[in-house]
Amino acid sequence: MSNVPTLTTPPTPAAQGLVAGRVLLTGVSWETFKALMADLGEDRACRIAYDGGLLEIRMPLEEHEEPKGLIESFIETIADELEIEVRKLGALTLKREDLTRAIEPDTCFYIQNEARVRGKKINLPNDPPPDLVLESDYTNSSLNKFTIYASLGVPELWRYRRKTLEVYQLLEGNYELSDRSLAFPFLPVVEVPNFIEQSQNIGQRSAVRSFRARIREVLSS
Repeated sequence: MSNVPTLTTPPTPAAQGLVAGRVLLTGVSWETFKALMADLGEDRACRIAYDGGLLEIRMPLEEHEEPKGLIESFIETIADELEIEVRKLGALTLKREDLTRAIEPDTCFYIQNEARVRGKKINLPNDPPPDLVLESDYTNSSLNKFTIYASLGVPELWRYRRKTLEVYQLLEGNYELSDRSLAFPFLPVVEVPNFIEQSQNIGQRSAVRSFRARIREVLSS
Protein backbone atom coordinates (compact mmCIF):
# COMPACT_ATOMS: atom_id res chain seq x y z
CA MET A 1 0.00 0.00 0.00
CA SER A 2 1.27 3.43 -0.90
CA ASN A 3 2.17 5.90 1.87
CA VAL A 4 1.40 8.90 -0.32
CA PRO A 5 -1.31 11.41 0.66
CA THR A 6 -4.45 11.40 -1.48
CA LEU A 7 -5.35 14.11 -3.95
CA THR A 8 -6.46 17.34 -2.35
CA THR A 9 -9.88 18.47 -3.57
CA PRO A 10 -9.35 21.59 -5.71
CA PRO A 11 -11.22 24.76 -4.81
CA THR A 12 -14.39 25.66 -6.67
CA PRO A 13 -14.07 28.27 -9.45
CA ALA A 14 -15.43 30.92 -7.11
CA ALA A 15 -12.68 30.14 -4.62
CA GLN A 16 -9.84 30.22 -7.12
CA GLY A 17 -7.21 32.91 -6.76
CA LEU A 18 -3.89 33.64 -5.13
CA VAL A 19 -3.67 31.59 -1.93
CA ALA A 20 -0.38 31.25 -0.03
CA GLY A 21 1.54 32.21 -3.15
CA ARG A 22 -0.29 29.90 -5.55
CA VAL A 23 -3.21 29.99 -7.94
CA LEU A 24 -5.27 27.10 -9.34
CA LEU A 25 -6.94 27.27 -12.75
CA THR A 26 -9.47 24.69 -13.94
CA GLY A 27 -10.57 23.71 -17.44
CA VAL A 28 -7.21 24.53 -19.01
CA SER A 29 -6.68 22.58 -22.24
CA TRP A 30 -3.27 21.23 -23.18
CA GLU A 31 -3.03 23.75 -26.02
CA THR A 32 -3.88 26.60 -23.67
CA PHE A 33 -1.34 25.28 -21.17
CA LYS A 34 1.38 25.26 -23.83
CA ALA A 35 0.45 28.79 -24.90
CA LEU A 36 0.57 30.04 -21.30
CA MET A 37 3.98 28.45 -20.76
CA ALA A 38 5.27 30.08 -23.96
CA ASP A 39 3.99 33.48 -22.80
CA LEU A 40 5.49 33.09 -19.34
CA GLY A 41 8.88 32.11 -20.76
CA GLU A 42 11.67 30.01 -19.29
CA ASP A 43 13.16 32.66 -17.00
CA ARG A 44 10.08 32.99 -14.80
CA ALA A 45 10.26 32.54 -11.05
CA CYS A 46 7.00 30.61 -10.69
CA ARG A 47 6.60 26.81 -10.72
CA ILE A 48 3.80 24.93 -12.45
CA ALA A 49 1.98 21.62 -12.15
CA TYR A 50 -0.61 20.47 -14.69
CA ASP A 51 -2.89 17.46 -14.52
CA GLY A 52 -5.65 16.88 -17.06
CA GLY A 53 -7.01 20.42 -17.16
CA LEU A 54 -5.96 21.60 -13.69
CA LEU A 55 -3.10 24.10 -13.68
CA GLU A 56 -1.40 25.22 -10.50
CA ILE A 57 1.02 28.14 -10.56
CA ARG A 58 2.96 28.94 -7.41
CA MET A 59 5.68 31.33 -6.33
CA PRO A 60 8.56 29.87 -4.29
CA LEU A 61 8.92 31.33 -0.81
CA GLU A 62 12.10 32.05 1.13
CA GLU A 63 11.21 29.29 3.58
CA HIS A 64 10.96 26.96 0.58
CA GLU A 65 14.10 28.00 -1.31
CA GLU A 66 16.68 27.83 1.47
CA PRO A 67 16.25 24.12 2.34
CA LYS A 68 16.08 23.31 -1.38
CA GLY A 69 19.38 25.05 -2.05
CA LEU A 70 21.10 23.29 0.84
CA ILE A 71 19.88 19.85 -0.25
CA GLU A 72 21.19 20.60 -3.75
CA SER A 73 24.58 21.35 -2.18
CA PHE A 74 24.42 18.13 -0.17
CA ILE A 75 23.76 16.06 -3.30
CA GLU A 76 26.60 17.77 -5.13
CA THR A 77 28.84 17.10 -2.13
CA ILE A 78 28.00 13.40 -2.25
CA ALA A 79 28.77 13.33 -5.98
CA ASP A 80 32.13 14.96 -5.40
CA GLU A 81 33.03 12.53 -2.64
CA LEU A 82 32.04 9.58 -4.85
CA GLU A 83 33.78 11.20 -7.83
CA ILE A 84 30.73 10.65 -10.03
CA GLU A 85 28.92 12.92 -12.44
CA VAL A 86 25.43 14.23 -11.74
CA ARG A 87 23.41 16.64 -13.86
CA LYS A 88 21.40 19.19 -11.91
CA LEU A 89 18.56 20.67 -13.94
CA GLY A 90 16.68 22.64 -11.31
CA ALA A 91 13.00 23.29 -12.06
CA LEU A 92 13.10 21.40 -15.36
CA THR A 93 9.67 21.28 -17.01
CA LEU A 94 8.74 17.59 -17.18
CA LYS A 95 5.83 17.15 -19.55
CA ARG A 96 4.05 14.38 -21.40
CA GLU A 97 1.39 15.44 -23.88
CA ASP A 98 0.17 11.84 -24.19
CA LEU A 99 -0.56 11.87 -20.44
CA THR A 100 -1.74 15.52 -20.35
CA ARG A 101 0.51 16.02 -17.36
CA ALA A 102 3.40 18.34 -16.61
CA ILE A 103 5.28 19.44 -13.54
CA GLU A 104 8.30 21.45 -12.44
CA PRO A 105 10.11 20.11 -9.38
CA ASP A 106 11.91 22.41 -7.01
CA THR A 107 15.04 20.76 -8.33
CA CYS A 108 15.99 17.52 -10.04
CA PHE A 109 19.05 15.44 -10.79
CA TYR A 110 20.16 12.89 -13.31
CA ILE A 111 22.45 10.49 -11.45
CA GLN A 112 22.24 6.89 -12.67
CA ASN A 113 21.23 8.13 -16.14
CA GLU A 114 23.53 11.16 -16.28
CA ALA A 115 25.64 9.80 -19.14
CA ARG A 116 22.52 9.13 -21.24
CA VAL A 117 21.35 12.74 -21.10
CA ARG A 118 24.64 14.62 -20.81
CA GLY A 119 24.44 17.79 -22.89
CA LYS A 120 20.99 16.93 -24.24
CA LYS A 121 17.77 18.92 -24.19
CA ILE A 122 15.40 16.64 -22.27
CA ASN A 123 12.41 15.38 -24.22
CA LEU A 124 10.08 12.94 -22.45
CA PRO A 125 9.36 10.12 -23.09
CA ASN A 126 12.26 9.76 -25.52
CA ASP A 127 14.67 10.53 -22.69
CA PRO A 128 14.46 9.02 -19.21
CA PRO A 129 12.95 11.16 -16.43
CA PRO A 130 15.27 12.54 -13.74
CA ASP A 131 16.59 9.93 -11.35
CA LEU A 132 15.74 12.10 -8.34
CA VAL A 133 13.38 15.03 -7.82
CA LEU A 134 13.02 17.22 -4.75
CA GLU A 135 9.94 18.97 -3.44
CA SER A 136 10.37 21.45 -0.59
CA ASP A 137 6.83 21.69 0.77
CA TYR A 138 6.37 24.85 2.79
CA THR A 139 2.80 25.21 1.53
CA ASN A 140 0.40 22.48 0.44
CA SER A 141 -0.27 21.86 -3.23
CA SER A 142 -3.73 21.68 -4.75
CA LEU A 143 -2.61 18.79 -6.98
CA ASN A 144 -1.31 15.35 -6.10
CA LYS A 145 2.23 15.74 -7.36
CA PHE A 146 3.07 12.18 -6.43
CA THR A 147 0.59 10.91 -9.02
CA ILE A 148 2.13 13.14 -11.68
CA TYR A 149 5.70 12.10 -10.90
CA ALA A 150 4.70 8.42 -10.78
CA SER A 151 3.05 8.63 -14.20
CA LEU A 152 6.25 10.17 -15.58
CA GLY A 153 8.28 7.30 -14.12
CA VAL A 154 10.52 9.28 -11.75
CA PRO A 155 12.16 6.53 -9.64
CA GLU A 156 12.96 8.57 -6.52
CA LEU A 157 11.30 11.55 -4.87
CA TRP A 158 12.54 13.50 -1.87
CA ARG A 159 10.17 15.74 0.07
CA TYR A 160 11.43 18.13 2.72
CA ARG A 161 8.73 19.42 5.03
CA ARG A 162 8.32 20.20 8.70
CA LYS A 163 12.07 19.80 9.25
CA THR A 164 11.91 16.21 8.00
CA LEU A 165 13.31 14.66 4.82
CA GLU A 166 11.02 11.98 3.39
CA VAL A 167 12.41 9.64 0.73
CA TYR A 168 10.04 7.80 -1.61
CA GLN A 169 10.84 5.08 -4.13
CA LEU A 170 8.63 4.21 -7.08
CA LEU A 171 7.44 0.61 -6.75
CA GLU A 172 4.90 -0.88 -9.15
CA GLY A 173 3.60 2.54 -10.13
CA ASN A 174 3.24 3.96 -6.61
CA TYR A 175 5.59 5.75 -4.24
CA GLU A 176 6.53 3.97 -1.04
CA LEU A 177 8.16 5.73 1.88
CA SER A 178 11.68 4.39 2.40
CA ASP A 179 14.39 4.79 5.01
CA ARG A 180 17.08 4.93 2.35
CA SER A 181 17.83 6.62 -0.94
CA LEU A 182 17.83 4.62 -4.15
CA ALA A 183 20.63 6.72 -5.64
CA PHE A 184 22.65 6.97 -2.41
CA PRO A 185 21.77 3.97 -0.21
CA PHE A 186 24.52 4.80 2.31
CA LEU A 187 23.10 8.27 3.03
CA PRO A 188 21.86 8.66 6.64
CA VAL A 189 18.57 10.26 5.55
CA VAL A 190 17.37 11.08 9.07
CA GLU A 191 20.47 13.21 9.68
CA VAL A 192 20.03 15.52 6.69
CA PRO A 193 17.52 17.91 8.36
CA ASN A 194 19.98 18.43 11.22
CA PHE A 195 22.49 19.99 8.83
CA ILE A 196 19.78 22.27 7.44
CA GLU A 197 18.96 23.40 10.96
CA GLN A 198 22.65 23.89 11.76
CA SER A 199 22.92 26.35 8.88
CA GLN A 200 20.71 28.77 10.81
CA ASN A 201 23.45 29.07 13.44
CA ILE A 202 26.75 28.35 11.69
CA GLY A 203 25.95 29.46 8.13
CA GLN A 204 25.16 27.57 4.95
CA ARG A 205 28.69 26.83 3.79
CA SER A 206 29.74 25.68 7.25
CA ALA A 207 26.75 23.34 7.27
CA VAL A 208 27.80 21.95 3.89
CA ARG A 209 31.34 21.41 5.16
CA SER A 210 29.97 19.59 8.19
CA PHE A 211 27.84 17.45 5.90
CA ARG A 212 30.90 16.64 3.78
CA ALA A 213 32.80 15.50 6.88
CA ARG A 214 29.88 13.25 7.85
CA ILE A 215 29.69 11.70 4.36
CA ARG A 216 33.43 11.00 4.42
CA GLU A 217 32.96 9.30 7.77
CA VAL A 218 30.11 7.15 6.45
CA LEU A 219 32.00 6.18 3.30
CA SER A 220 35.12 5.21 5.22
CA SER A 221 33.28 3.03 7.73
